[in-house]
Amino acid sequence: MYRDHTKVVRIGEKKIGGGNPILIQSMTNTKTEDVKATVAQILALEAAGCEIVRCTVPSWDAAEALGEIKKQIHIPLVADIHFDYRMAVAAMEKGADKIRINPGNIGGPEKIKAVVDTAKERNIPIRVGVNSGSLEKELVEKYHGVTAEGLVESALDKVKIIEDFGYDNLVISIKSSDVLMCIKAHELLAERTHYPLHVGITEAGTLYSGNIKSAVGLGVILYQGIGDTIRVSLTGDPVEEIKSAKRILKTLNLRKGGIEVVSCPTCGRTQIDLIGLANQVETMVQEFPLDIKVAVMGCVVNGPGEAKEADIGIAGGKGVGLLIKKGEIIRKVPEAELLGTLRRELENWEK
Repeated sequence: MYRDHTKVVRIGEKKIGGGNPILIQSMTNTKTEDVKATVAQILALEAAGCEIVRCTVPSWDAAEALGEIKKQIHIPLVADIHFDYRMAVAAMEKGADKIRINPGNIGGPEKIKAVVDTAKERNIPIRVGVNSGSLEKELVEKYHGVTAEGLVESALDKVKIIEDFGYDNLVISIKSSDVLMCIKAHELLAERTHYPLHVGITEAGTLYSGNIKSAVGLGVILYQGIGDTIRVSLTGDPVEEIKSAKRILKTLNLRKGGIEVVSCPTCGRTQIDLIGLANQVETMVQEFPLDIKVAVMGCVVNGPGEAKEADIGIAGGKGVGLLIKKGEIIRKVPEAELLGTLRRELENWEK
């Protein structure tokens, strides 16, 4: 697999590339200058399972805030910079563990060199980011539009700029909101570089559409062995990005741990509020660091059979429900006690 042979890059206390575990990343949507709000959001992301976090640094105040933010969090901090190379230098001086830049929009060679020199002095990795929305005019003309080939050429051109300054502590990201273009671009890029890749479908959309586009695009990319860090970009609470990324990785058997909830789609036999119950269960199980499967079934006709591959499950009836373990009915409980019964079983689960 490509990811087994990428260059190993250290980001704070974490390592990516070279077959290291794929790490989950997100980005804050608070004002970075607001240290209290930004720290609170990062701590919530940490609790959800975020392993790398990125903050935008558009101003001197934001760069100054990074130092204080860094003191109060526990995961690597990435500074996102556009247009002003001085913000990249300041962010690194304030303790950023990694910076994200597009060398094409922060100025001429002397400004890029100033950023690279600071990164080199501190051994801070640079993520070279290229986005389909900002592809250079000459590449759009060359390829007769925004294409996967254009994205790859742009990314490799930017990488070479930094390599020519004698630095190769790099990560690459190429993103597009076009899922098929994004997949093809990653396939092409993986053939032409050894650097670790940060993967994501940019501007994917809302919780609904963004999750679908990300699951399809990232699922294909990751399944091919491509990708060393992952972000699910959603319009909304970034904690939702972490939940989705964890589920994608777990579905592809690229990550262990965490309870998997399976539930039936309901039918005319359902006599309980299965939709509400399933959502309550999915929220509740986030508290438990168990690597098991929990089934939530809507009726007692097929419930025990459908739940037989789960470690534990509940199935609803008319005013009552069943507690099921390994396909065996353990006991019948009132409907109102189903959720509490399941919670107690998980609290006392033998790991």
